[in-house]
Amino acid sequence: MSLDLDDVEAQKRAAAEAAVGQIEPGMLVGLGTGTTAALAIAALARQVRAGLTIQAVATSVRTAAAARQAGIHVIDFAEVQQIDLAIDGVDEIDGRFRAIKGGGGAMLREKIVASAALSMIAIADASKPVRKLGDRPVPLEVLPFARSLVLRRVRELGSEAAVRMVGDTPFRTDQANLVIDCRFANLDDPQQLARDLESIPGVLGHGLFLREIDRLYVGTRNGVERHDRPNIL
Repeated sequence: MSLDLDDVEAQKRAAAEAAVGQIEPGMLVGLGTGTTAALAIAALARQVRAGLTIQAVATSVRTAAAARQAGIHVIDFAEVQQIDLAIDGVDEIDGRFRAIKGGGGAMLREKIVASAALSMIAIADASKPVRKLGDRPVPLEVLPFARSLVLRRVRELGSEAAVRMVGDTPFRTDQANLVIDCRFANLDDPQQLARDLESIPGVLGHGLFLREIDRLYVGTRNGVERHDRPNIL
């Protein structure tokens, strides 16, 4: 049945609710950061109030606070070796499930949590799936000490790069690091770019998620579409 989800917020909410529907009693769930992930927290909180018993880990201080306020039992990820399921939004995702994340500035913690998950579900509105990555910037979490070096090195890779600002103040991650947003004119080889970024001293993490996502729920005008990771190396 058509849901006529013309509103982007409604598409995100529908995708979030579909993803939360995959959570089973007793699971340890990773909760992402950002506007779409916030809708998943709200949907999960409703399930918890209805009797679902789970525990969660959070990818940011604000996610942890929002989840606790909603009645979700959040534990310290530092004590966790593995989680059952991670749910998070994406900025862009292509047909091979390669994604750009980090609009909320928590991509380092998000990648750590995703790496610990037996499975990861991405949730998105209809604008996020793309044929080719690159319309959105690739964010880097950067040690402040290395700011100028990293800016030079990513510009040598062909990027337009800038420190993310909040007004006149540099944005700071939960680890008190900087975020540098990088726009690449050519993002034909995300794997090689990831290797290049990881080789730069001072880059602590980047927003290219190339192997972490297993399933995608997309809210569209006609309802929620589920896509599973294709068998492509």
